[in-house]
Amino acid sequence: MRILLLAHAFNSLSQRLYVELTQDGHELSVELDIHDRVTSEAAQLWQPELILAPFLKRAIPASLWQRYLCLIVHPGPPGDRGPAALDWAILRGVKSWGVTVLQAMATLDSGPVWGSAAFPMRSARKSSLYRNEVTEGAVSAVRAALARVMSGAGPLIDAARGNEHGWQPPLRQAERAIDWARDDTATVLRKIHAADGFPGVEDDLFGHRYRLFAAHPEPVLAGEPGVLIARRHDAICRATTDGAVWIGQLQPADGGKRSFKRPAVLALGPLADRVPETDEDSPEIRYEEAGAVAYLHFDFYNGALSTVQCDRLRAAYAQACRRPTRVIVLMGGADFWCNGMHLHCIEAAASPADASWANITHIDDLASDILQTDTHLTIAALQGNAAAGGVFLALAADCVLARSGIVLNPHYRNMGNLYGSEYWTYLLPRRVGAAQAQSIMGRRLPLGMPEARVLGLIDDHAGPDTAKFRAFVDARATALATSDQFANVLADKSQRRALDERSRPLADYRTDELARMHMNFYGFDPSYHIARHRFVYRTPHAWTPLHLARHRRPAA
Repeated sequence: MRILLLAHAFNSLSQRLYVELTQDGHELSVELDIHDRVTSEAAQLWQPELILAPFLKRAIPASLWQRYLCLIVHPGPPGDRGPAALDWAILRGVKSWGVTVLQAMATLDSGPVWGSAAFPMRSARKSSLYRNEVTEGAVSAVRAALARVMSGAGPLIDAARGNEHGWQPPLRQAERAIDWARDDTATVLRKIHAADGFPGVEDDLFGHRYRLFAAHPEPVLAGEPGVLIARRHDAICRATTDGAVWIGQLQPADGGKRSFKRPAVLALGPLADRVPETDEDSPEIRYEEAGAVAYLHFDFYNGALSTVQCDRLRAAYAQACRRPTRVIVLMGGADFWCNGMHLHCIEAAASPADASWANITHIDDLASDILQTDTHLTIAALQGNAAAGGVFLALAADCVLARSGIVLNPHYRNMGNLYGSEYWTYLLPRRVGAAQAQSIMGRRLPLGMPEARVLGLIDDHAGPDTAKFRAFVDARATALATSDQFANVLADKSQRRALDERSRPLADYRTDELARMHMNFYGFDPSYHIARHRFVYRTPHAWTPLHLARHRRPAA
């Protein structure tokens, strides 16, 4: 079918549907929902058979749904209605939830149902549930809905009847508020989880208003409810009635000009010095061994890798290399493997240009460590999405395995024509060839795993179930580590690296890439700084980029 994908932003769900439906043979173009007139113009240009809206923040105008079949992806089961479906589900602690594909009509979320999928809920952040269970359910439900449309079968249900909750109004901060004198750890976590990503839970800290994000339980520490009892690295710990929770991210909510999300300690600034520091290990970086296989987990919020986090990860990787194992598996995090530079930390710096330079050079150091490892074979196991420098950090490993349900964005140009580093000019061409490398970097679109495998960007994929993917990775890593050819494979790796080094030293690739990055950070063109600022402050789009809007290209 010829489909117009209409979305508030080209987020993780929109990207996954774009990848999957394109792979299914549908012809897609994307329009960001900016203004009714612009949306109508997009429909006139593209002449779609169907409009699919996976992520909207306002209703589709009647002039559009009266003319075209418009299908909405709603993150709730049939009958659930309202703009805060997943928020309410987490806050209420429901055991199961779902996704519905319904037809746009005059009354919000009440049109005929064309497809749906159900899933069990887990205790997790809203953003994590959205990227995993909701996204997988949406792919299934949208495929089922399109099959019904193409076959002429009509909708599953003529109208979405109310379920046990029916219409759910927006969640106000008053309903999200934490009562530290009464709320136990489970309640505090539900409240913060239900607001994770957006809008956060407003609270008072040292007489200032902040929005709280990225919470997880503290198993040992306790104190007077509501008191900040510890800090470690970027996070702060606050006591509940029966324990404590760690809060990883804060966003100033006092209306100031620098009101954007960032690591909690960074957001507090000098105020954080009032909180006692603990040397307790952070779960962000975790190491485990199974026989001759080492697993290094690094679960950074939204996949962003700050300069400080990069140094900690380098130290953990160096320690893993000193262990008497044979294979090191770089697991990343459950939601993101890595997305490269930490743009929020950079935006918060006194000199964003200097912070950008420090961040990229430290990530390059980590990539160099992985690339030049001669004691182990390395596997990058991508459980979650990866983008920009995170993709090329993964390519520094000897083998790249990915979960089938993720998407990769192996390009930098969407961030203000950023050139990129992490040795991509060496790593990408050696995997896919010079011509294909330029094509991948230039088209600026997400890649699904089947296409990434065909291109040679990854070595294999499995899933999309996380447990099956972990079993797949374990089997591959164990086979490598126990192979009687291990010594030969390791020797071949060292020989190939030596040949490549003689052909052109790694230092040359790095020097050339960083020269271009220096111009991005310090040069006359401010595109990177403008794009980063808009990204961090979540500035709404003013137009749809041409790499998404096929209908607006001259050739269309």
